[in-house]
Amino acid sequence: MKRMLSGIKPSGVLNIGGYSGALSQFVRNQEEYECFFFIPDLHAITVYQDPKELNERSRELAALYIAAGIDPKRSAVFLQSSVSAHAEMGWLMETQAHFGELSRMTQFKDKSDGKETVSSALFTYPALMAADILLYQATHVPVGDDQKQHVELTRDLASRFNNRYGETFIIPEPIIQDTGARIMGLDDPSKKMSKSNPNASSYILMTDEPAVIRKKFSRAVTDSEMSVRYDWDTKPAVSNLIEIYSVFSGLSIPEVEKHFEGQGYGNFKKEIAEVVVAKLEPIQQHFKEIVHSAELDAILKDGAERAAAIANETLLKAKRNLGFLIV
Repeated sequence: MKRMLSGIKPSGVLNIGGYSGALSQFVRNQEEYECFFFIPDLHAITVYQDPKELNERSRELAALYIAAGIDPKRSAVFLQSSVSAHAEMGWLMETQAHFGELSRMTQFKDKSDGKETVSSALFTYPALMAADILLYQATHVPVGDDQKQHVELTRDLASRFNNRYGETFIIPEPIIQDTGARIMGLDDPSKKMSKSNPNASSYILMTDEPAVIRKKFSRAVTDSEMSVRYDWDTKPAVSNLIEIYSVFSGLSIPEVEKHFEGQGYGNFKKEIAEVVVAKLEPIQQHFKEIVHSAELDAILKDGAERAAAIANETLLKAKRNLGFLIV
């Protein structure tokens, strides 16, 4: 059985980079894997979150999962905080992780740089991330370039635990997406698309209105060559737009290049806007219908129960192998 676990942290409003690099993959992967898709709200609080905003963002993200095409009858959709085994296994993984391993995590270095104080959880959260994956005996984990290091740590911790205490965990394999894994800002192709960018035209939110989407793409930077050609070394801005078009149209990179051969950037940007709008409009409509519904509550409750059944079994096995007295 091939099993997958993945999630998107509810620490901000989801943009099309999150859809391209994660959510669209989730929907496709349902066809091939037994899937567990969660909202990692425990990870979100490694930095301060306004409680009301965290509550609302978690609900909105869960609604986007469903609206984008995740089928809750096939895939478990749940909140990390609703399955207590995550926190308990997270502690067990902390006991296996070395200080040096955690100190080498680049995300901790980036997020703590220049700050006088940071939460200790910001340092140890890769152990919780490992626990998330190992609890479900996931065989595969979809990750971007910025998360590969964490999957490598997960594999190391699983192997270390198995060697010390007996076979307990499956060693997961990372799945690296080629196209659309890292969508960059529309104003600067050297920086990842992010809502934290003060220039609102640099990102497209999943909830942006069609008129807003069209306006933002019309302002997207390109280059002076006037050729729709894919080459990240010499044409990063245009290459970024090509990847967006590829993800939202379903065409391959070569097909996108051929489609726009001999055309200028004006028509190119107009068509990008239209394929994005065409994909997002039905998602937005479904999102509005479900986001504050009892149906979403029922989906999350059912998903948590299904997830807990698997997670608790793995946790019990790990505790027994560690030597804990189970009564």
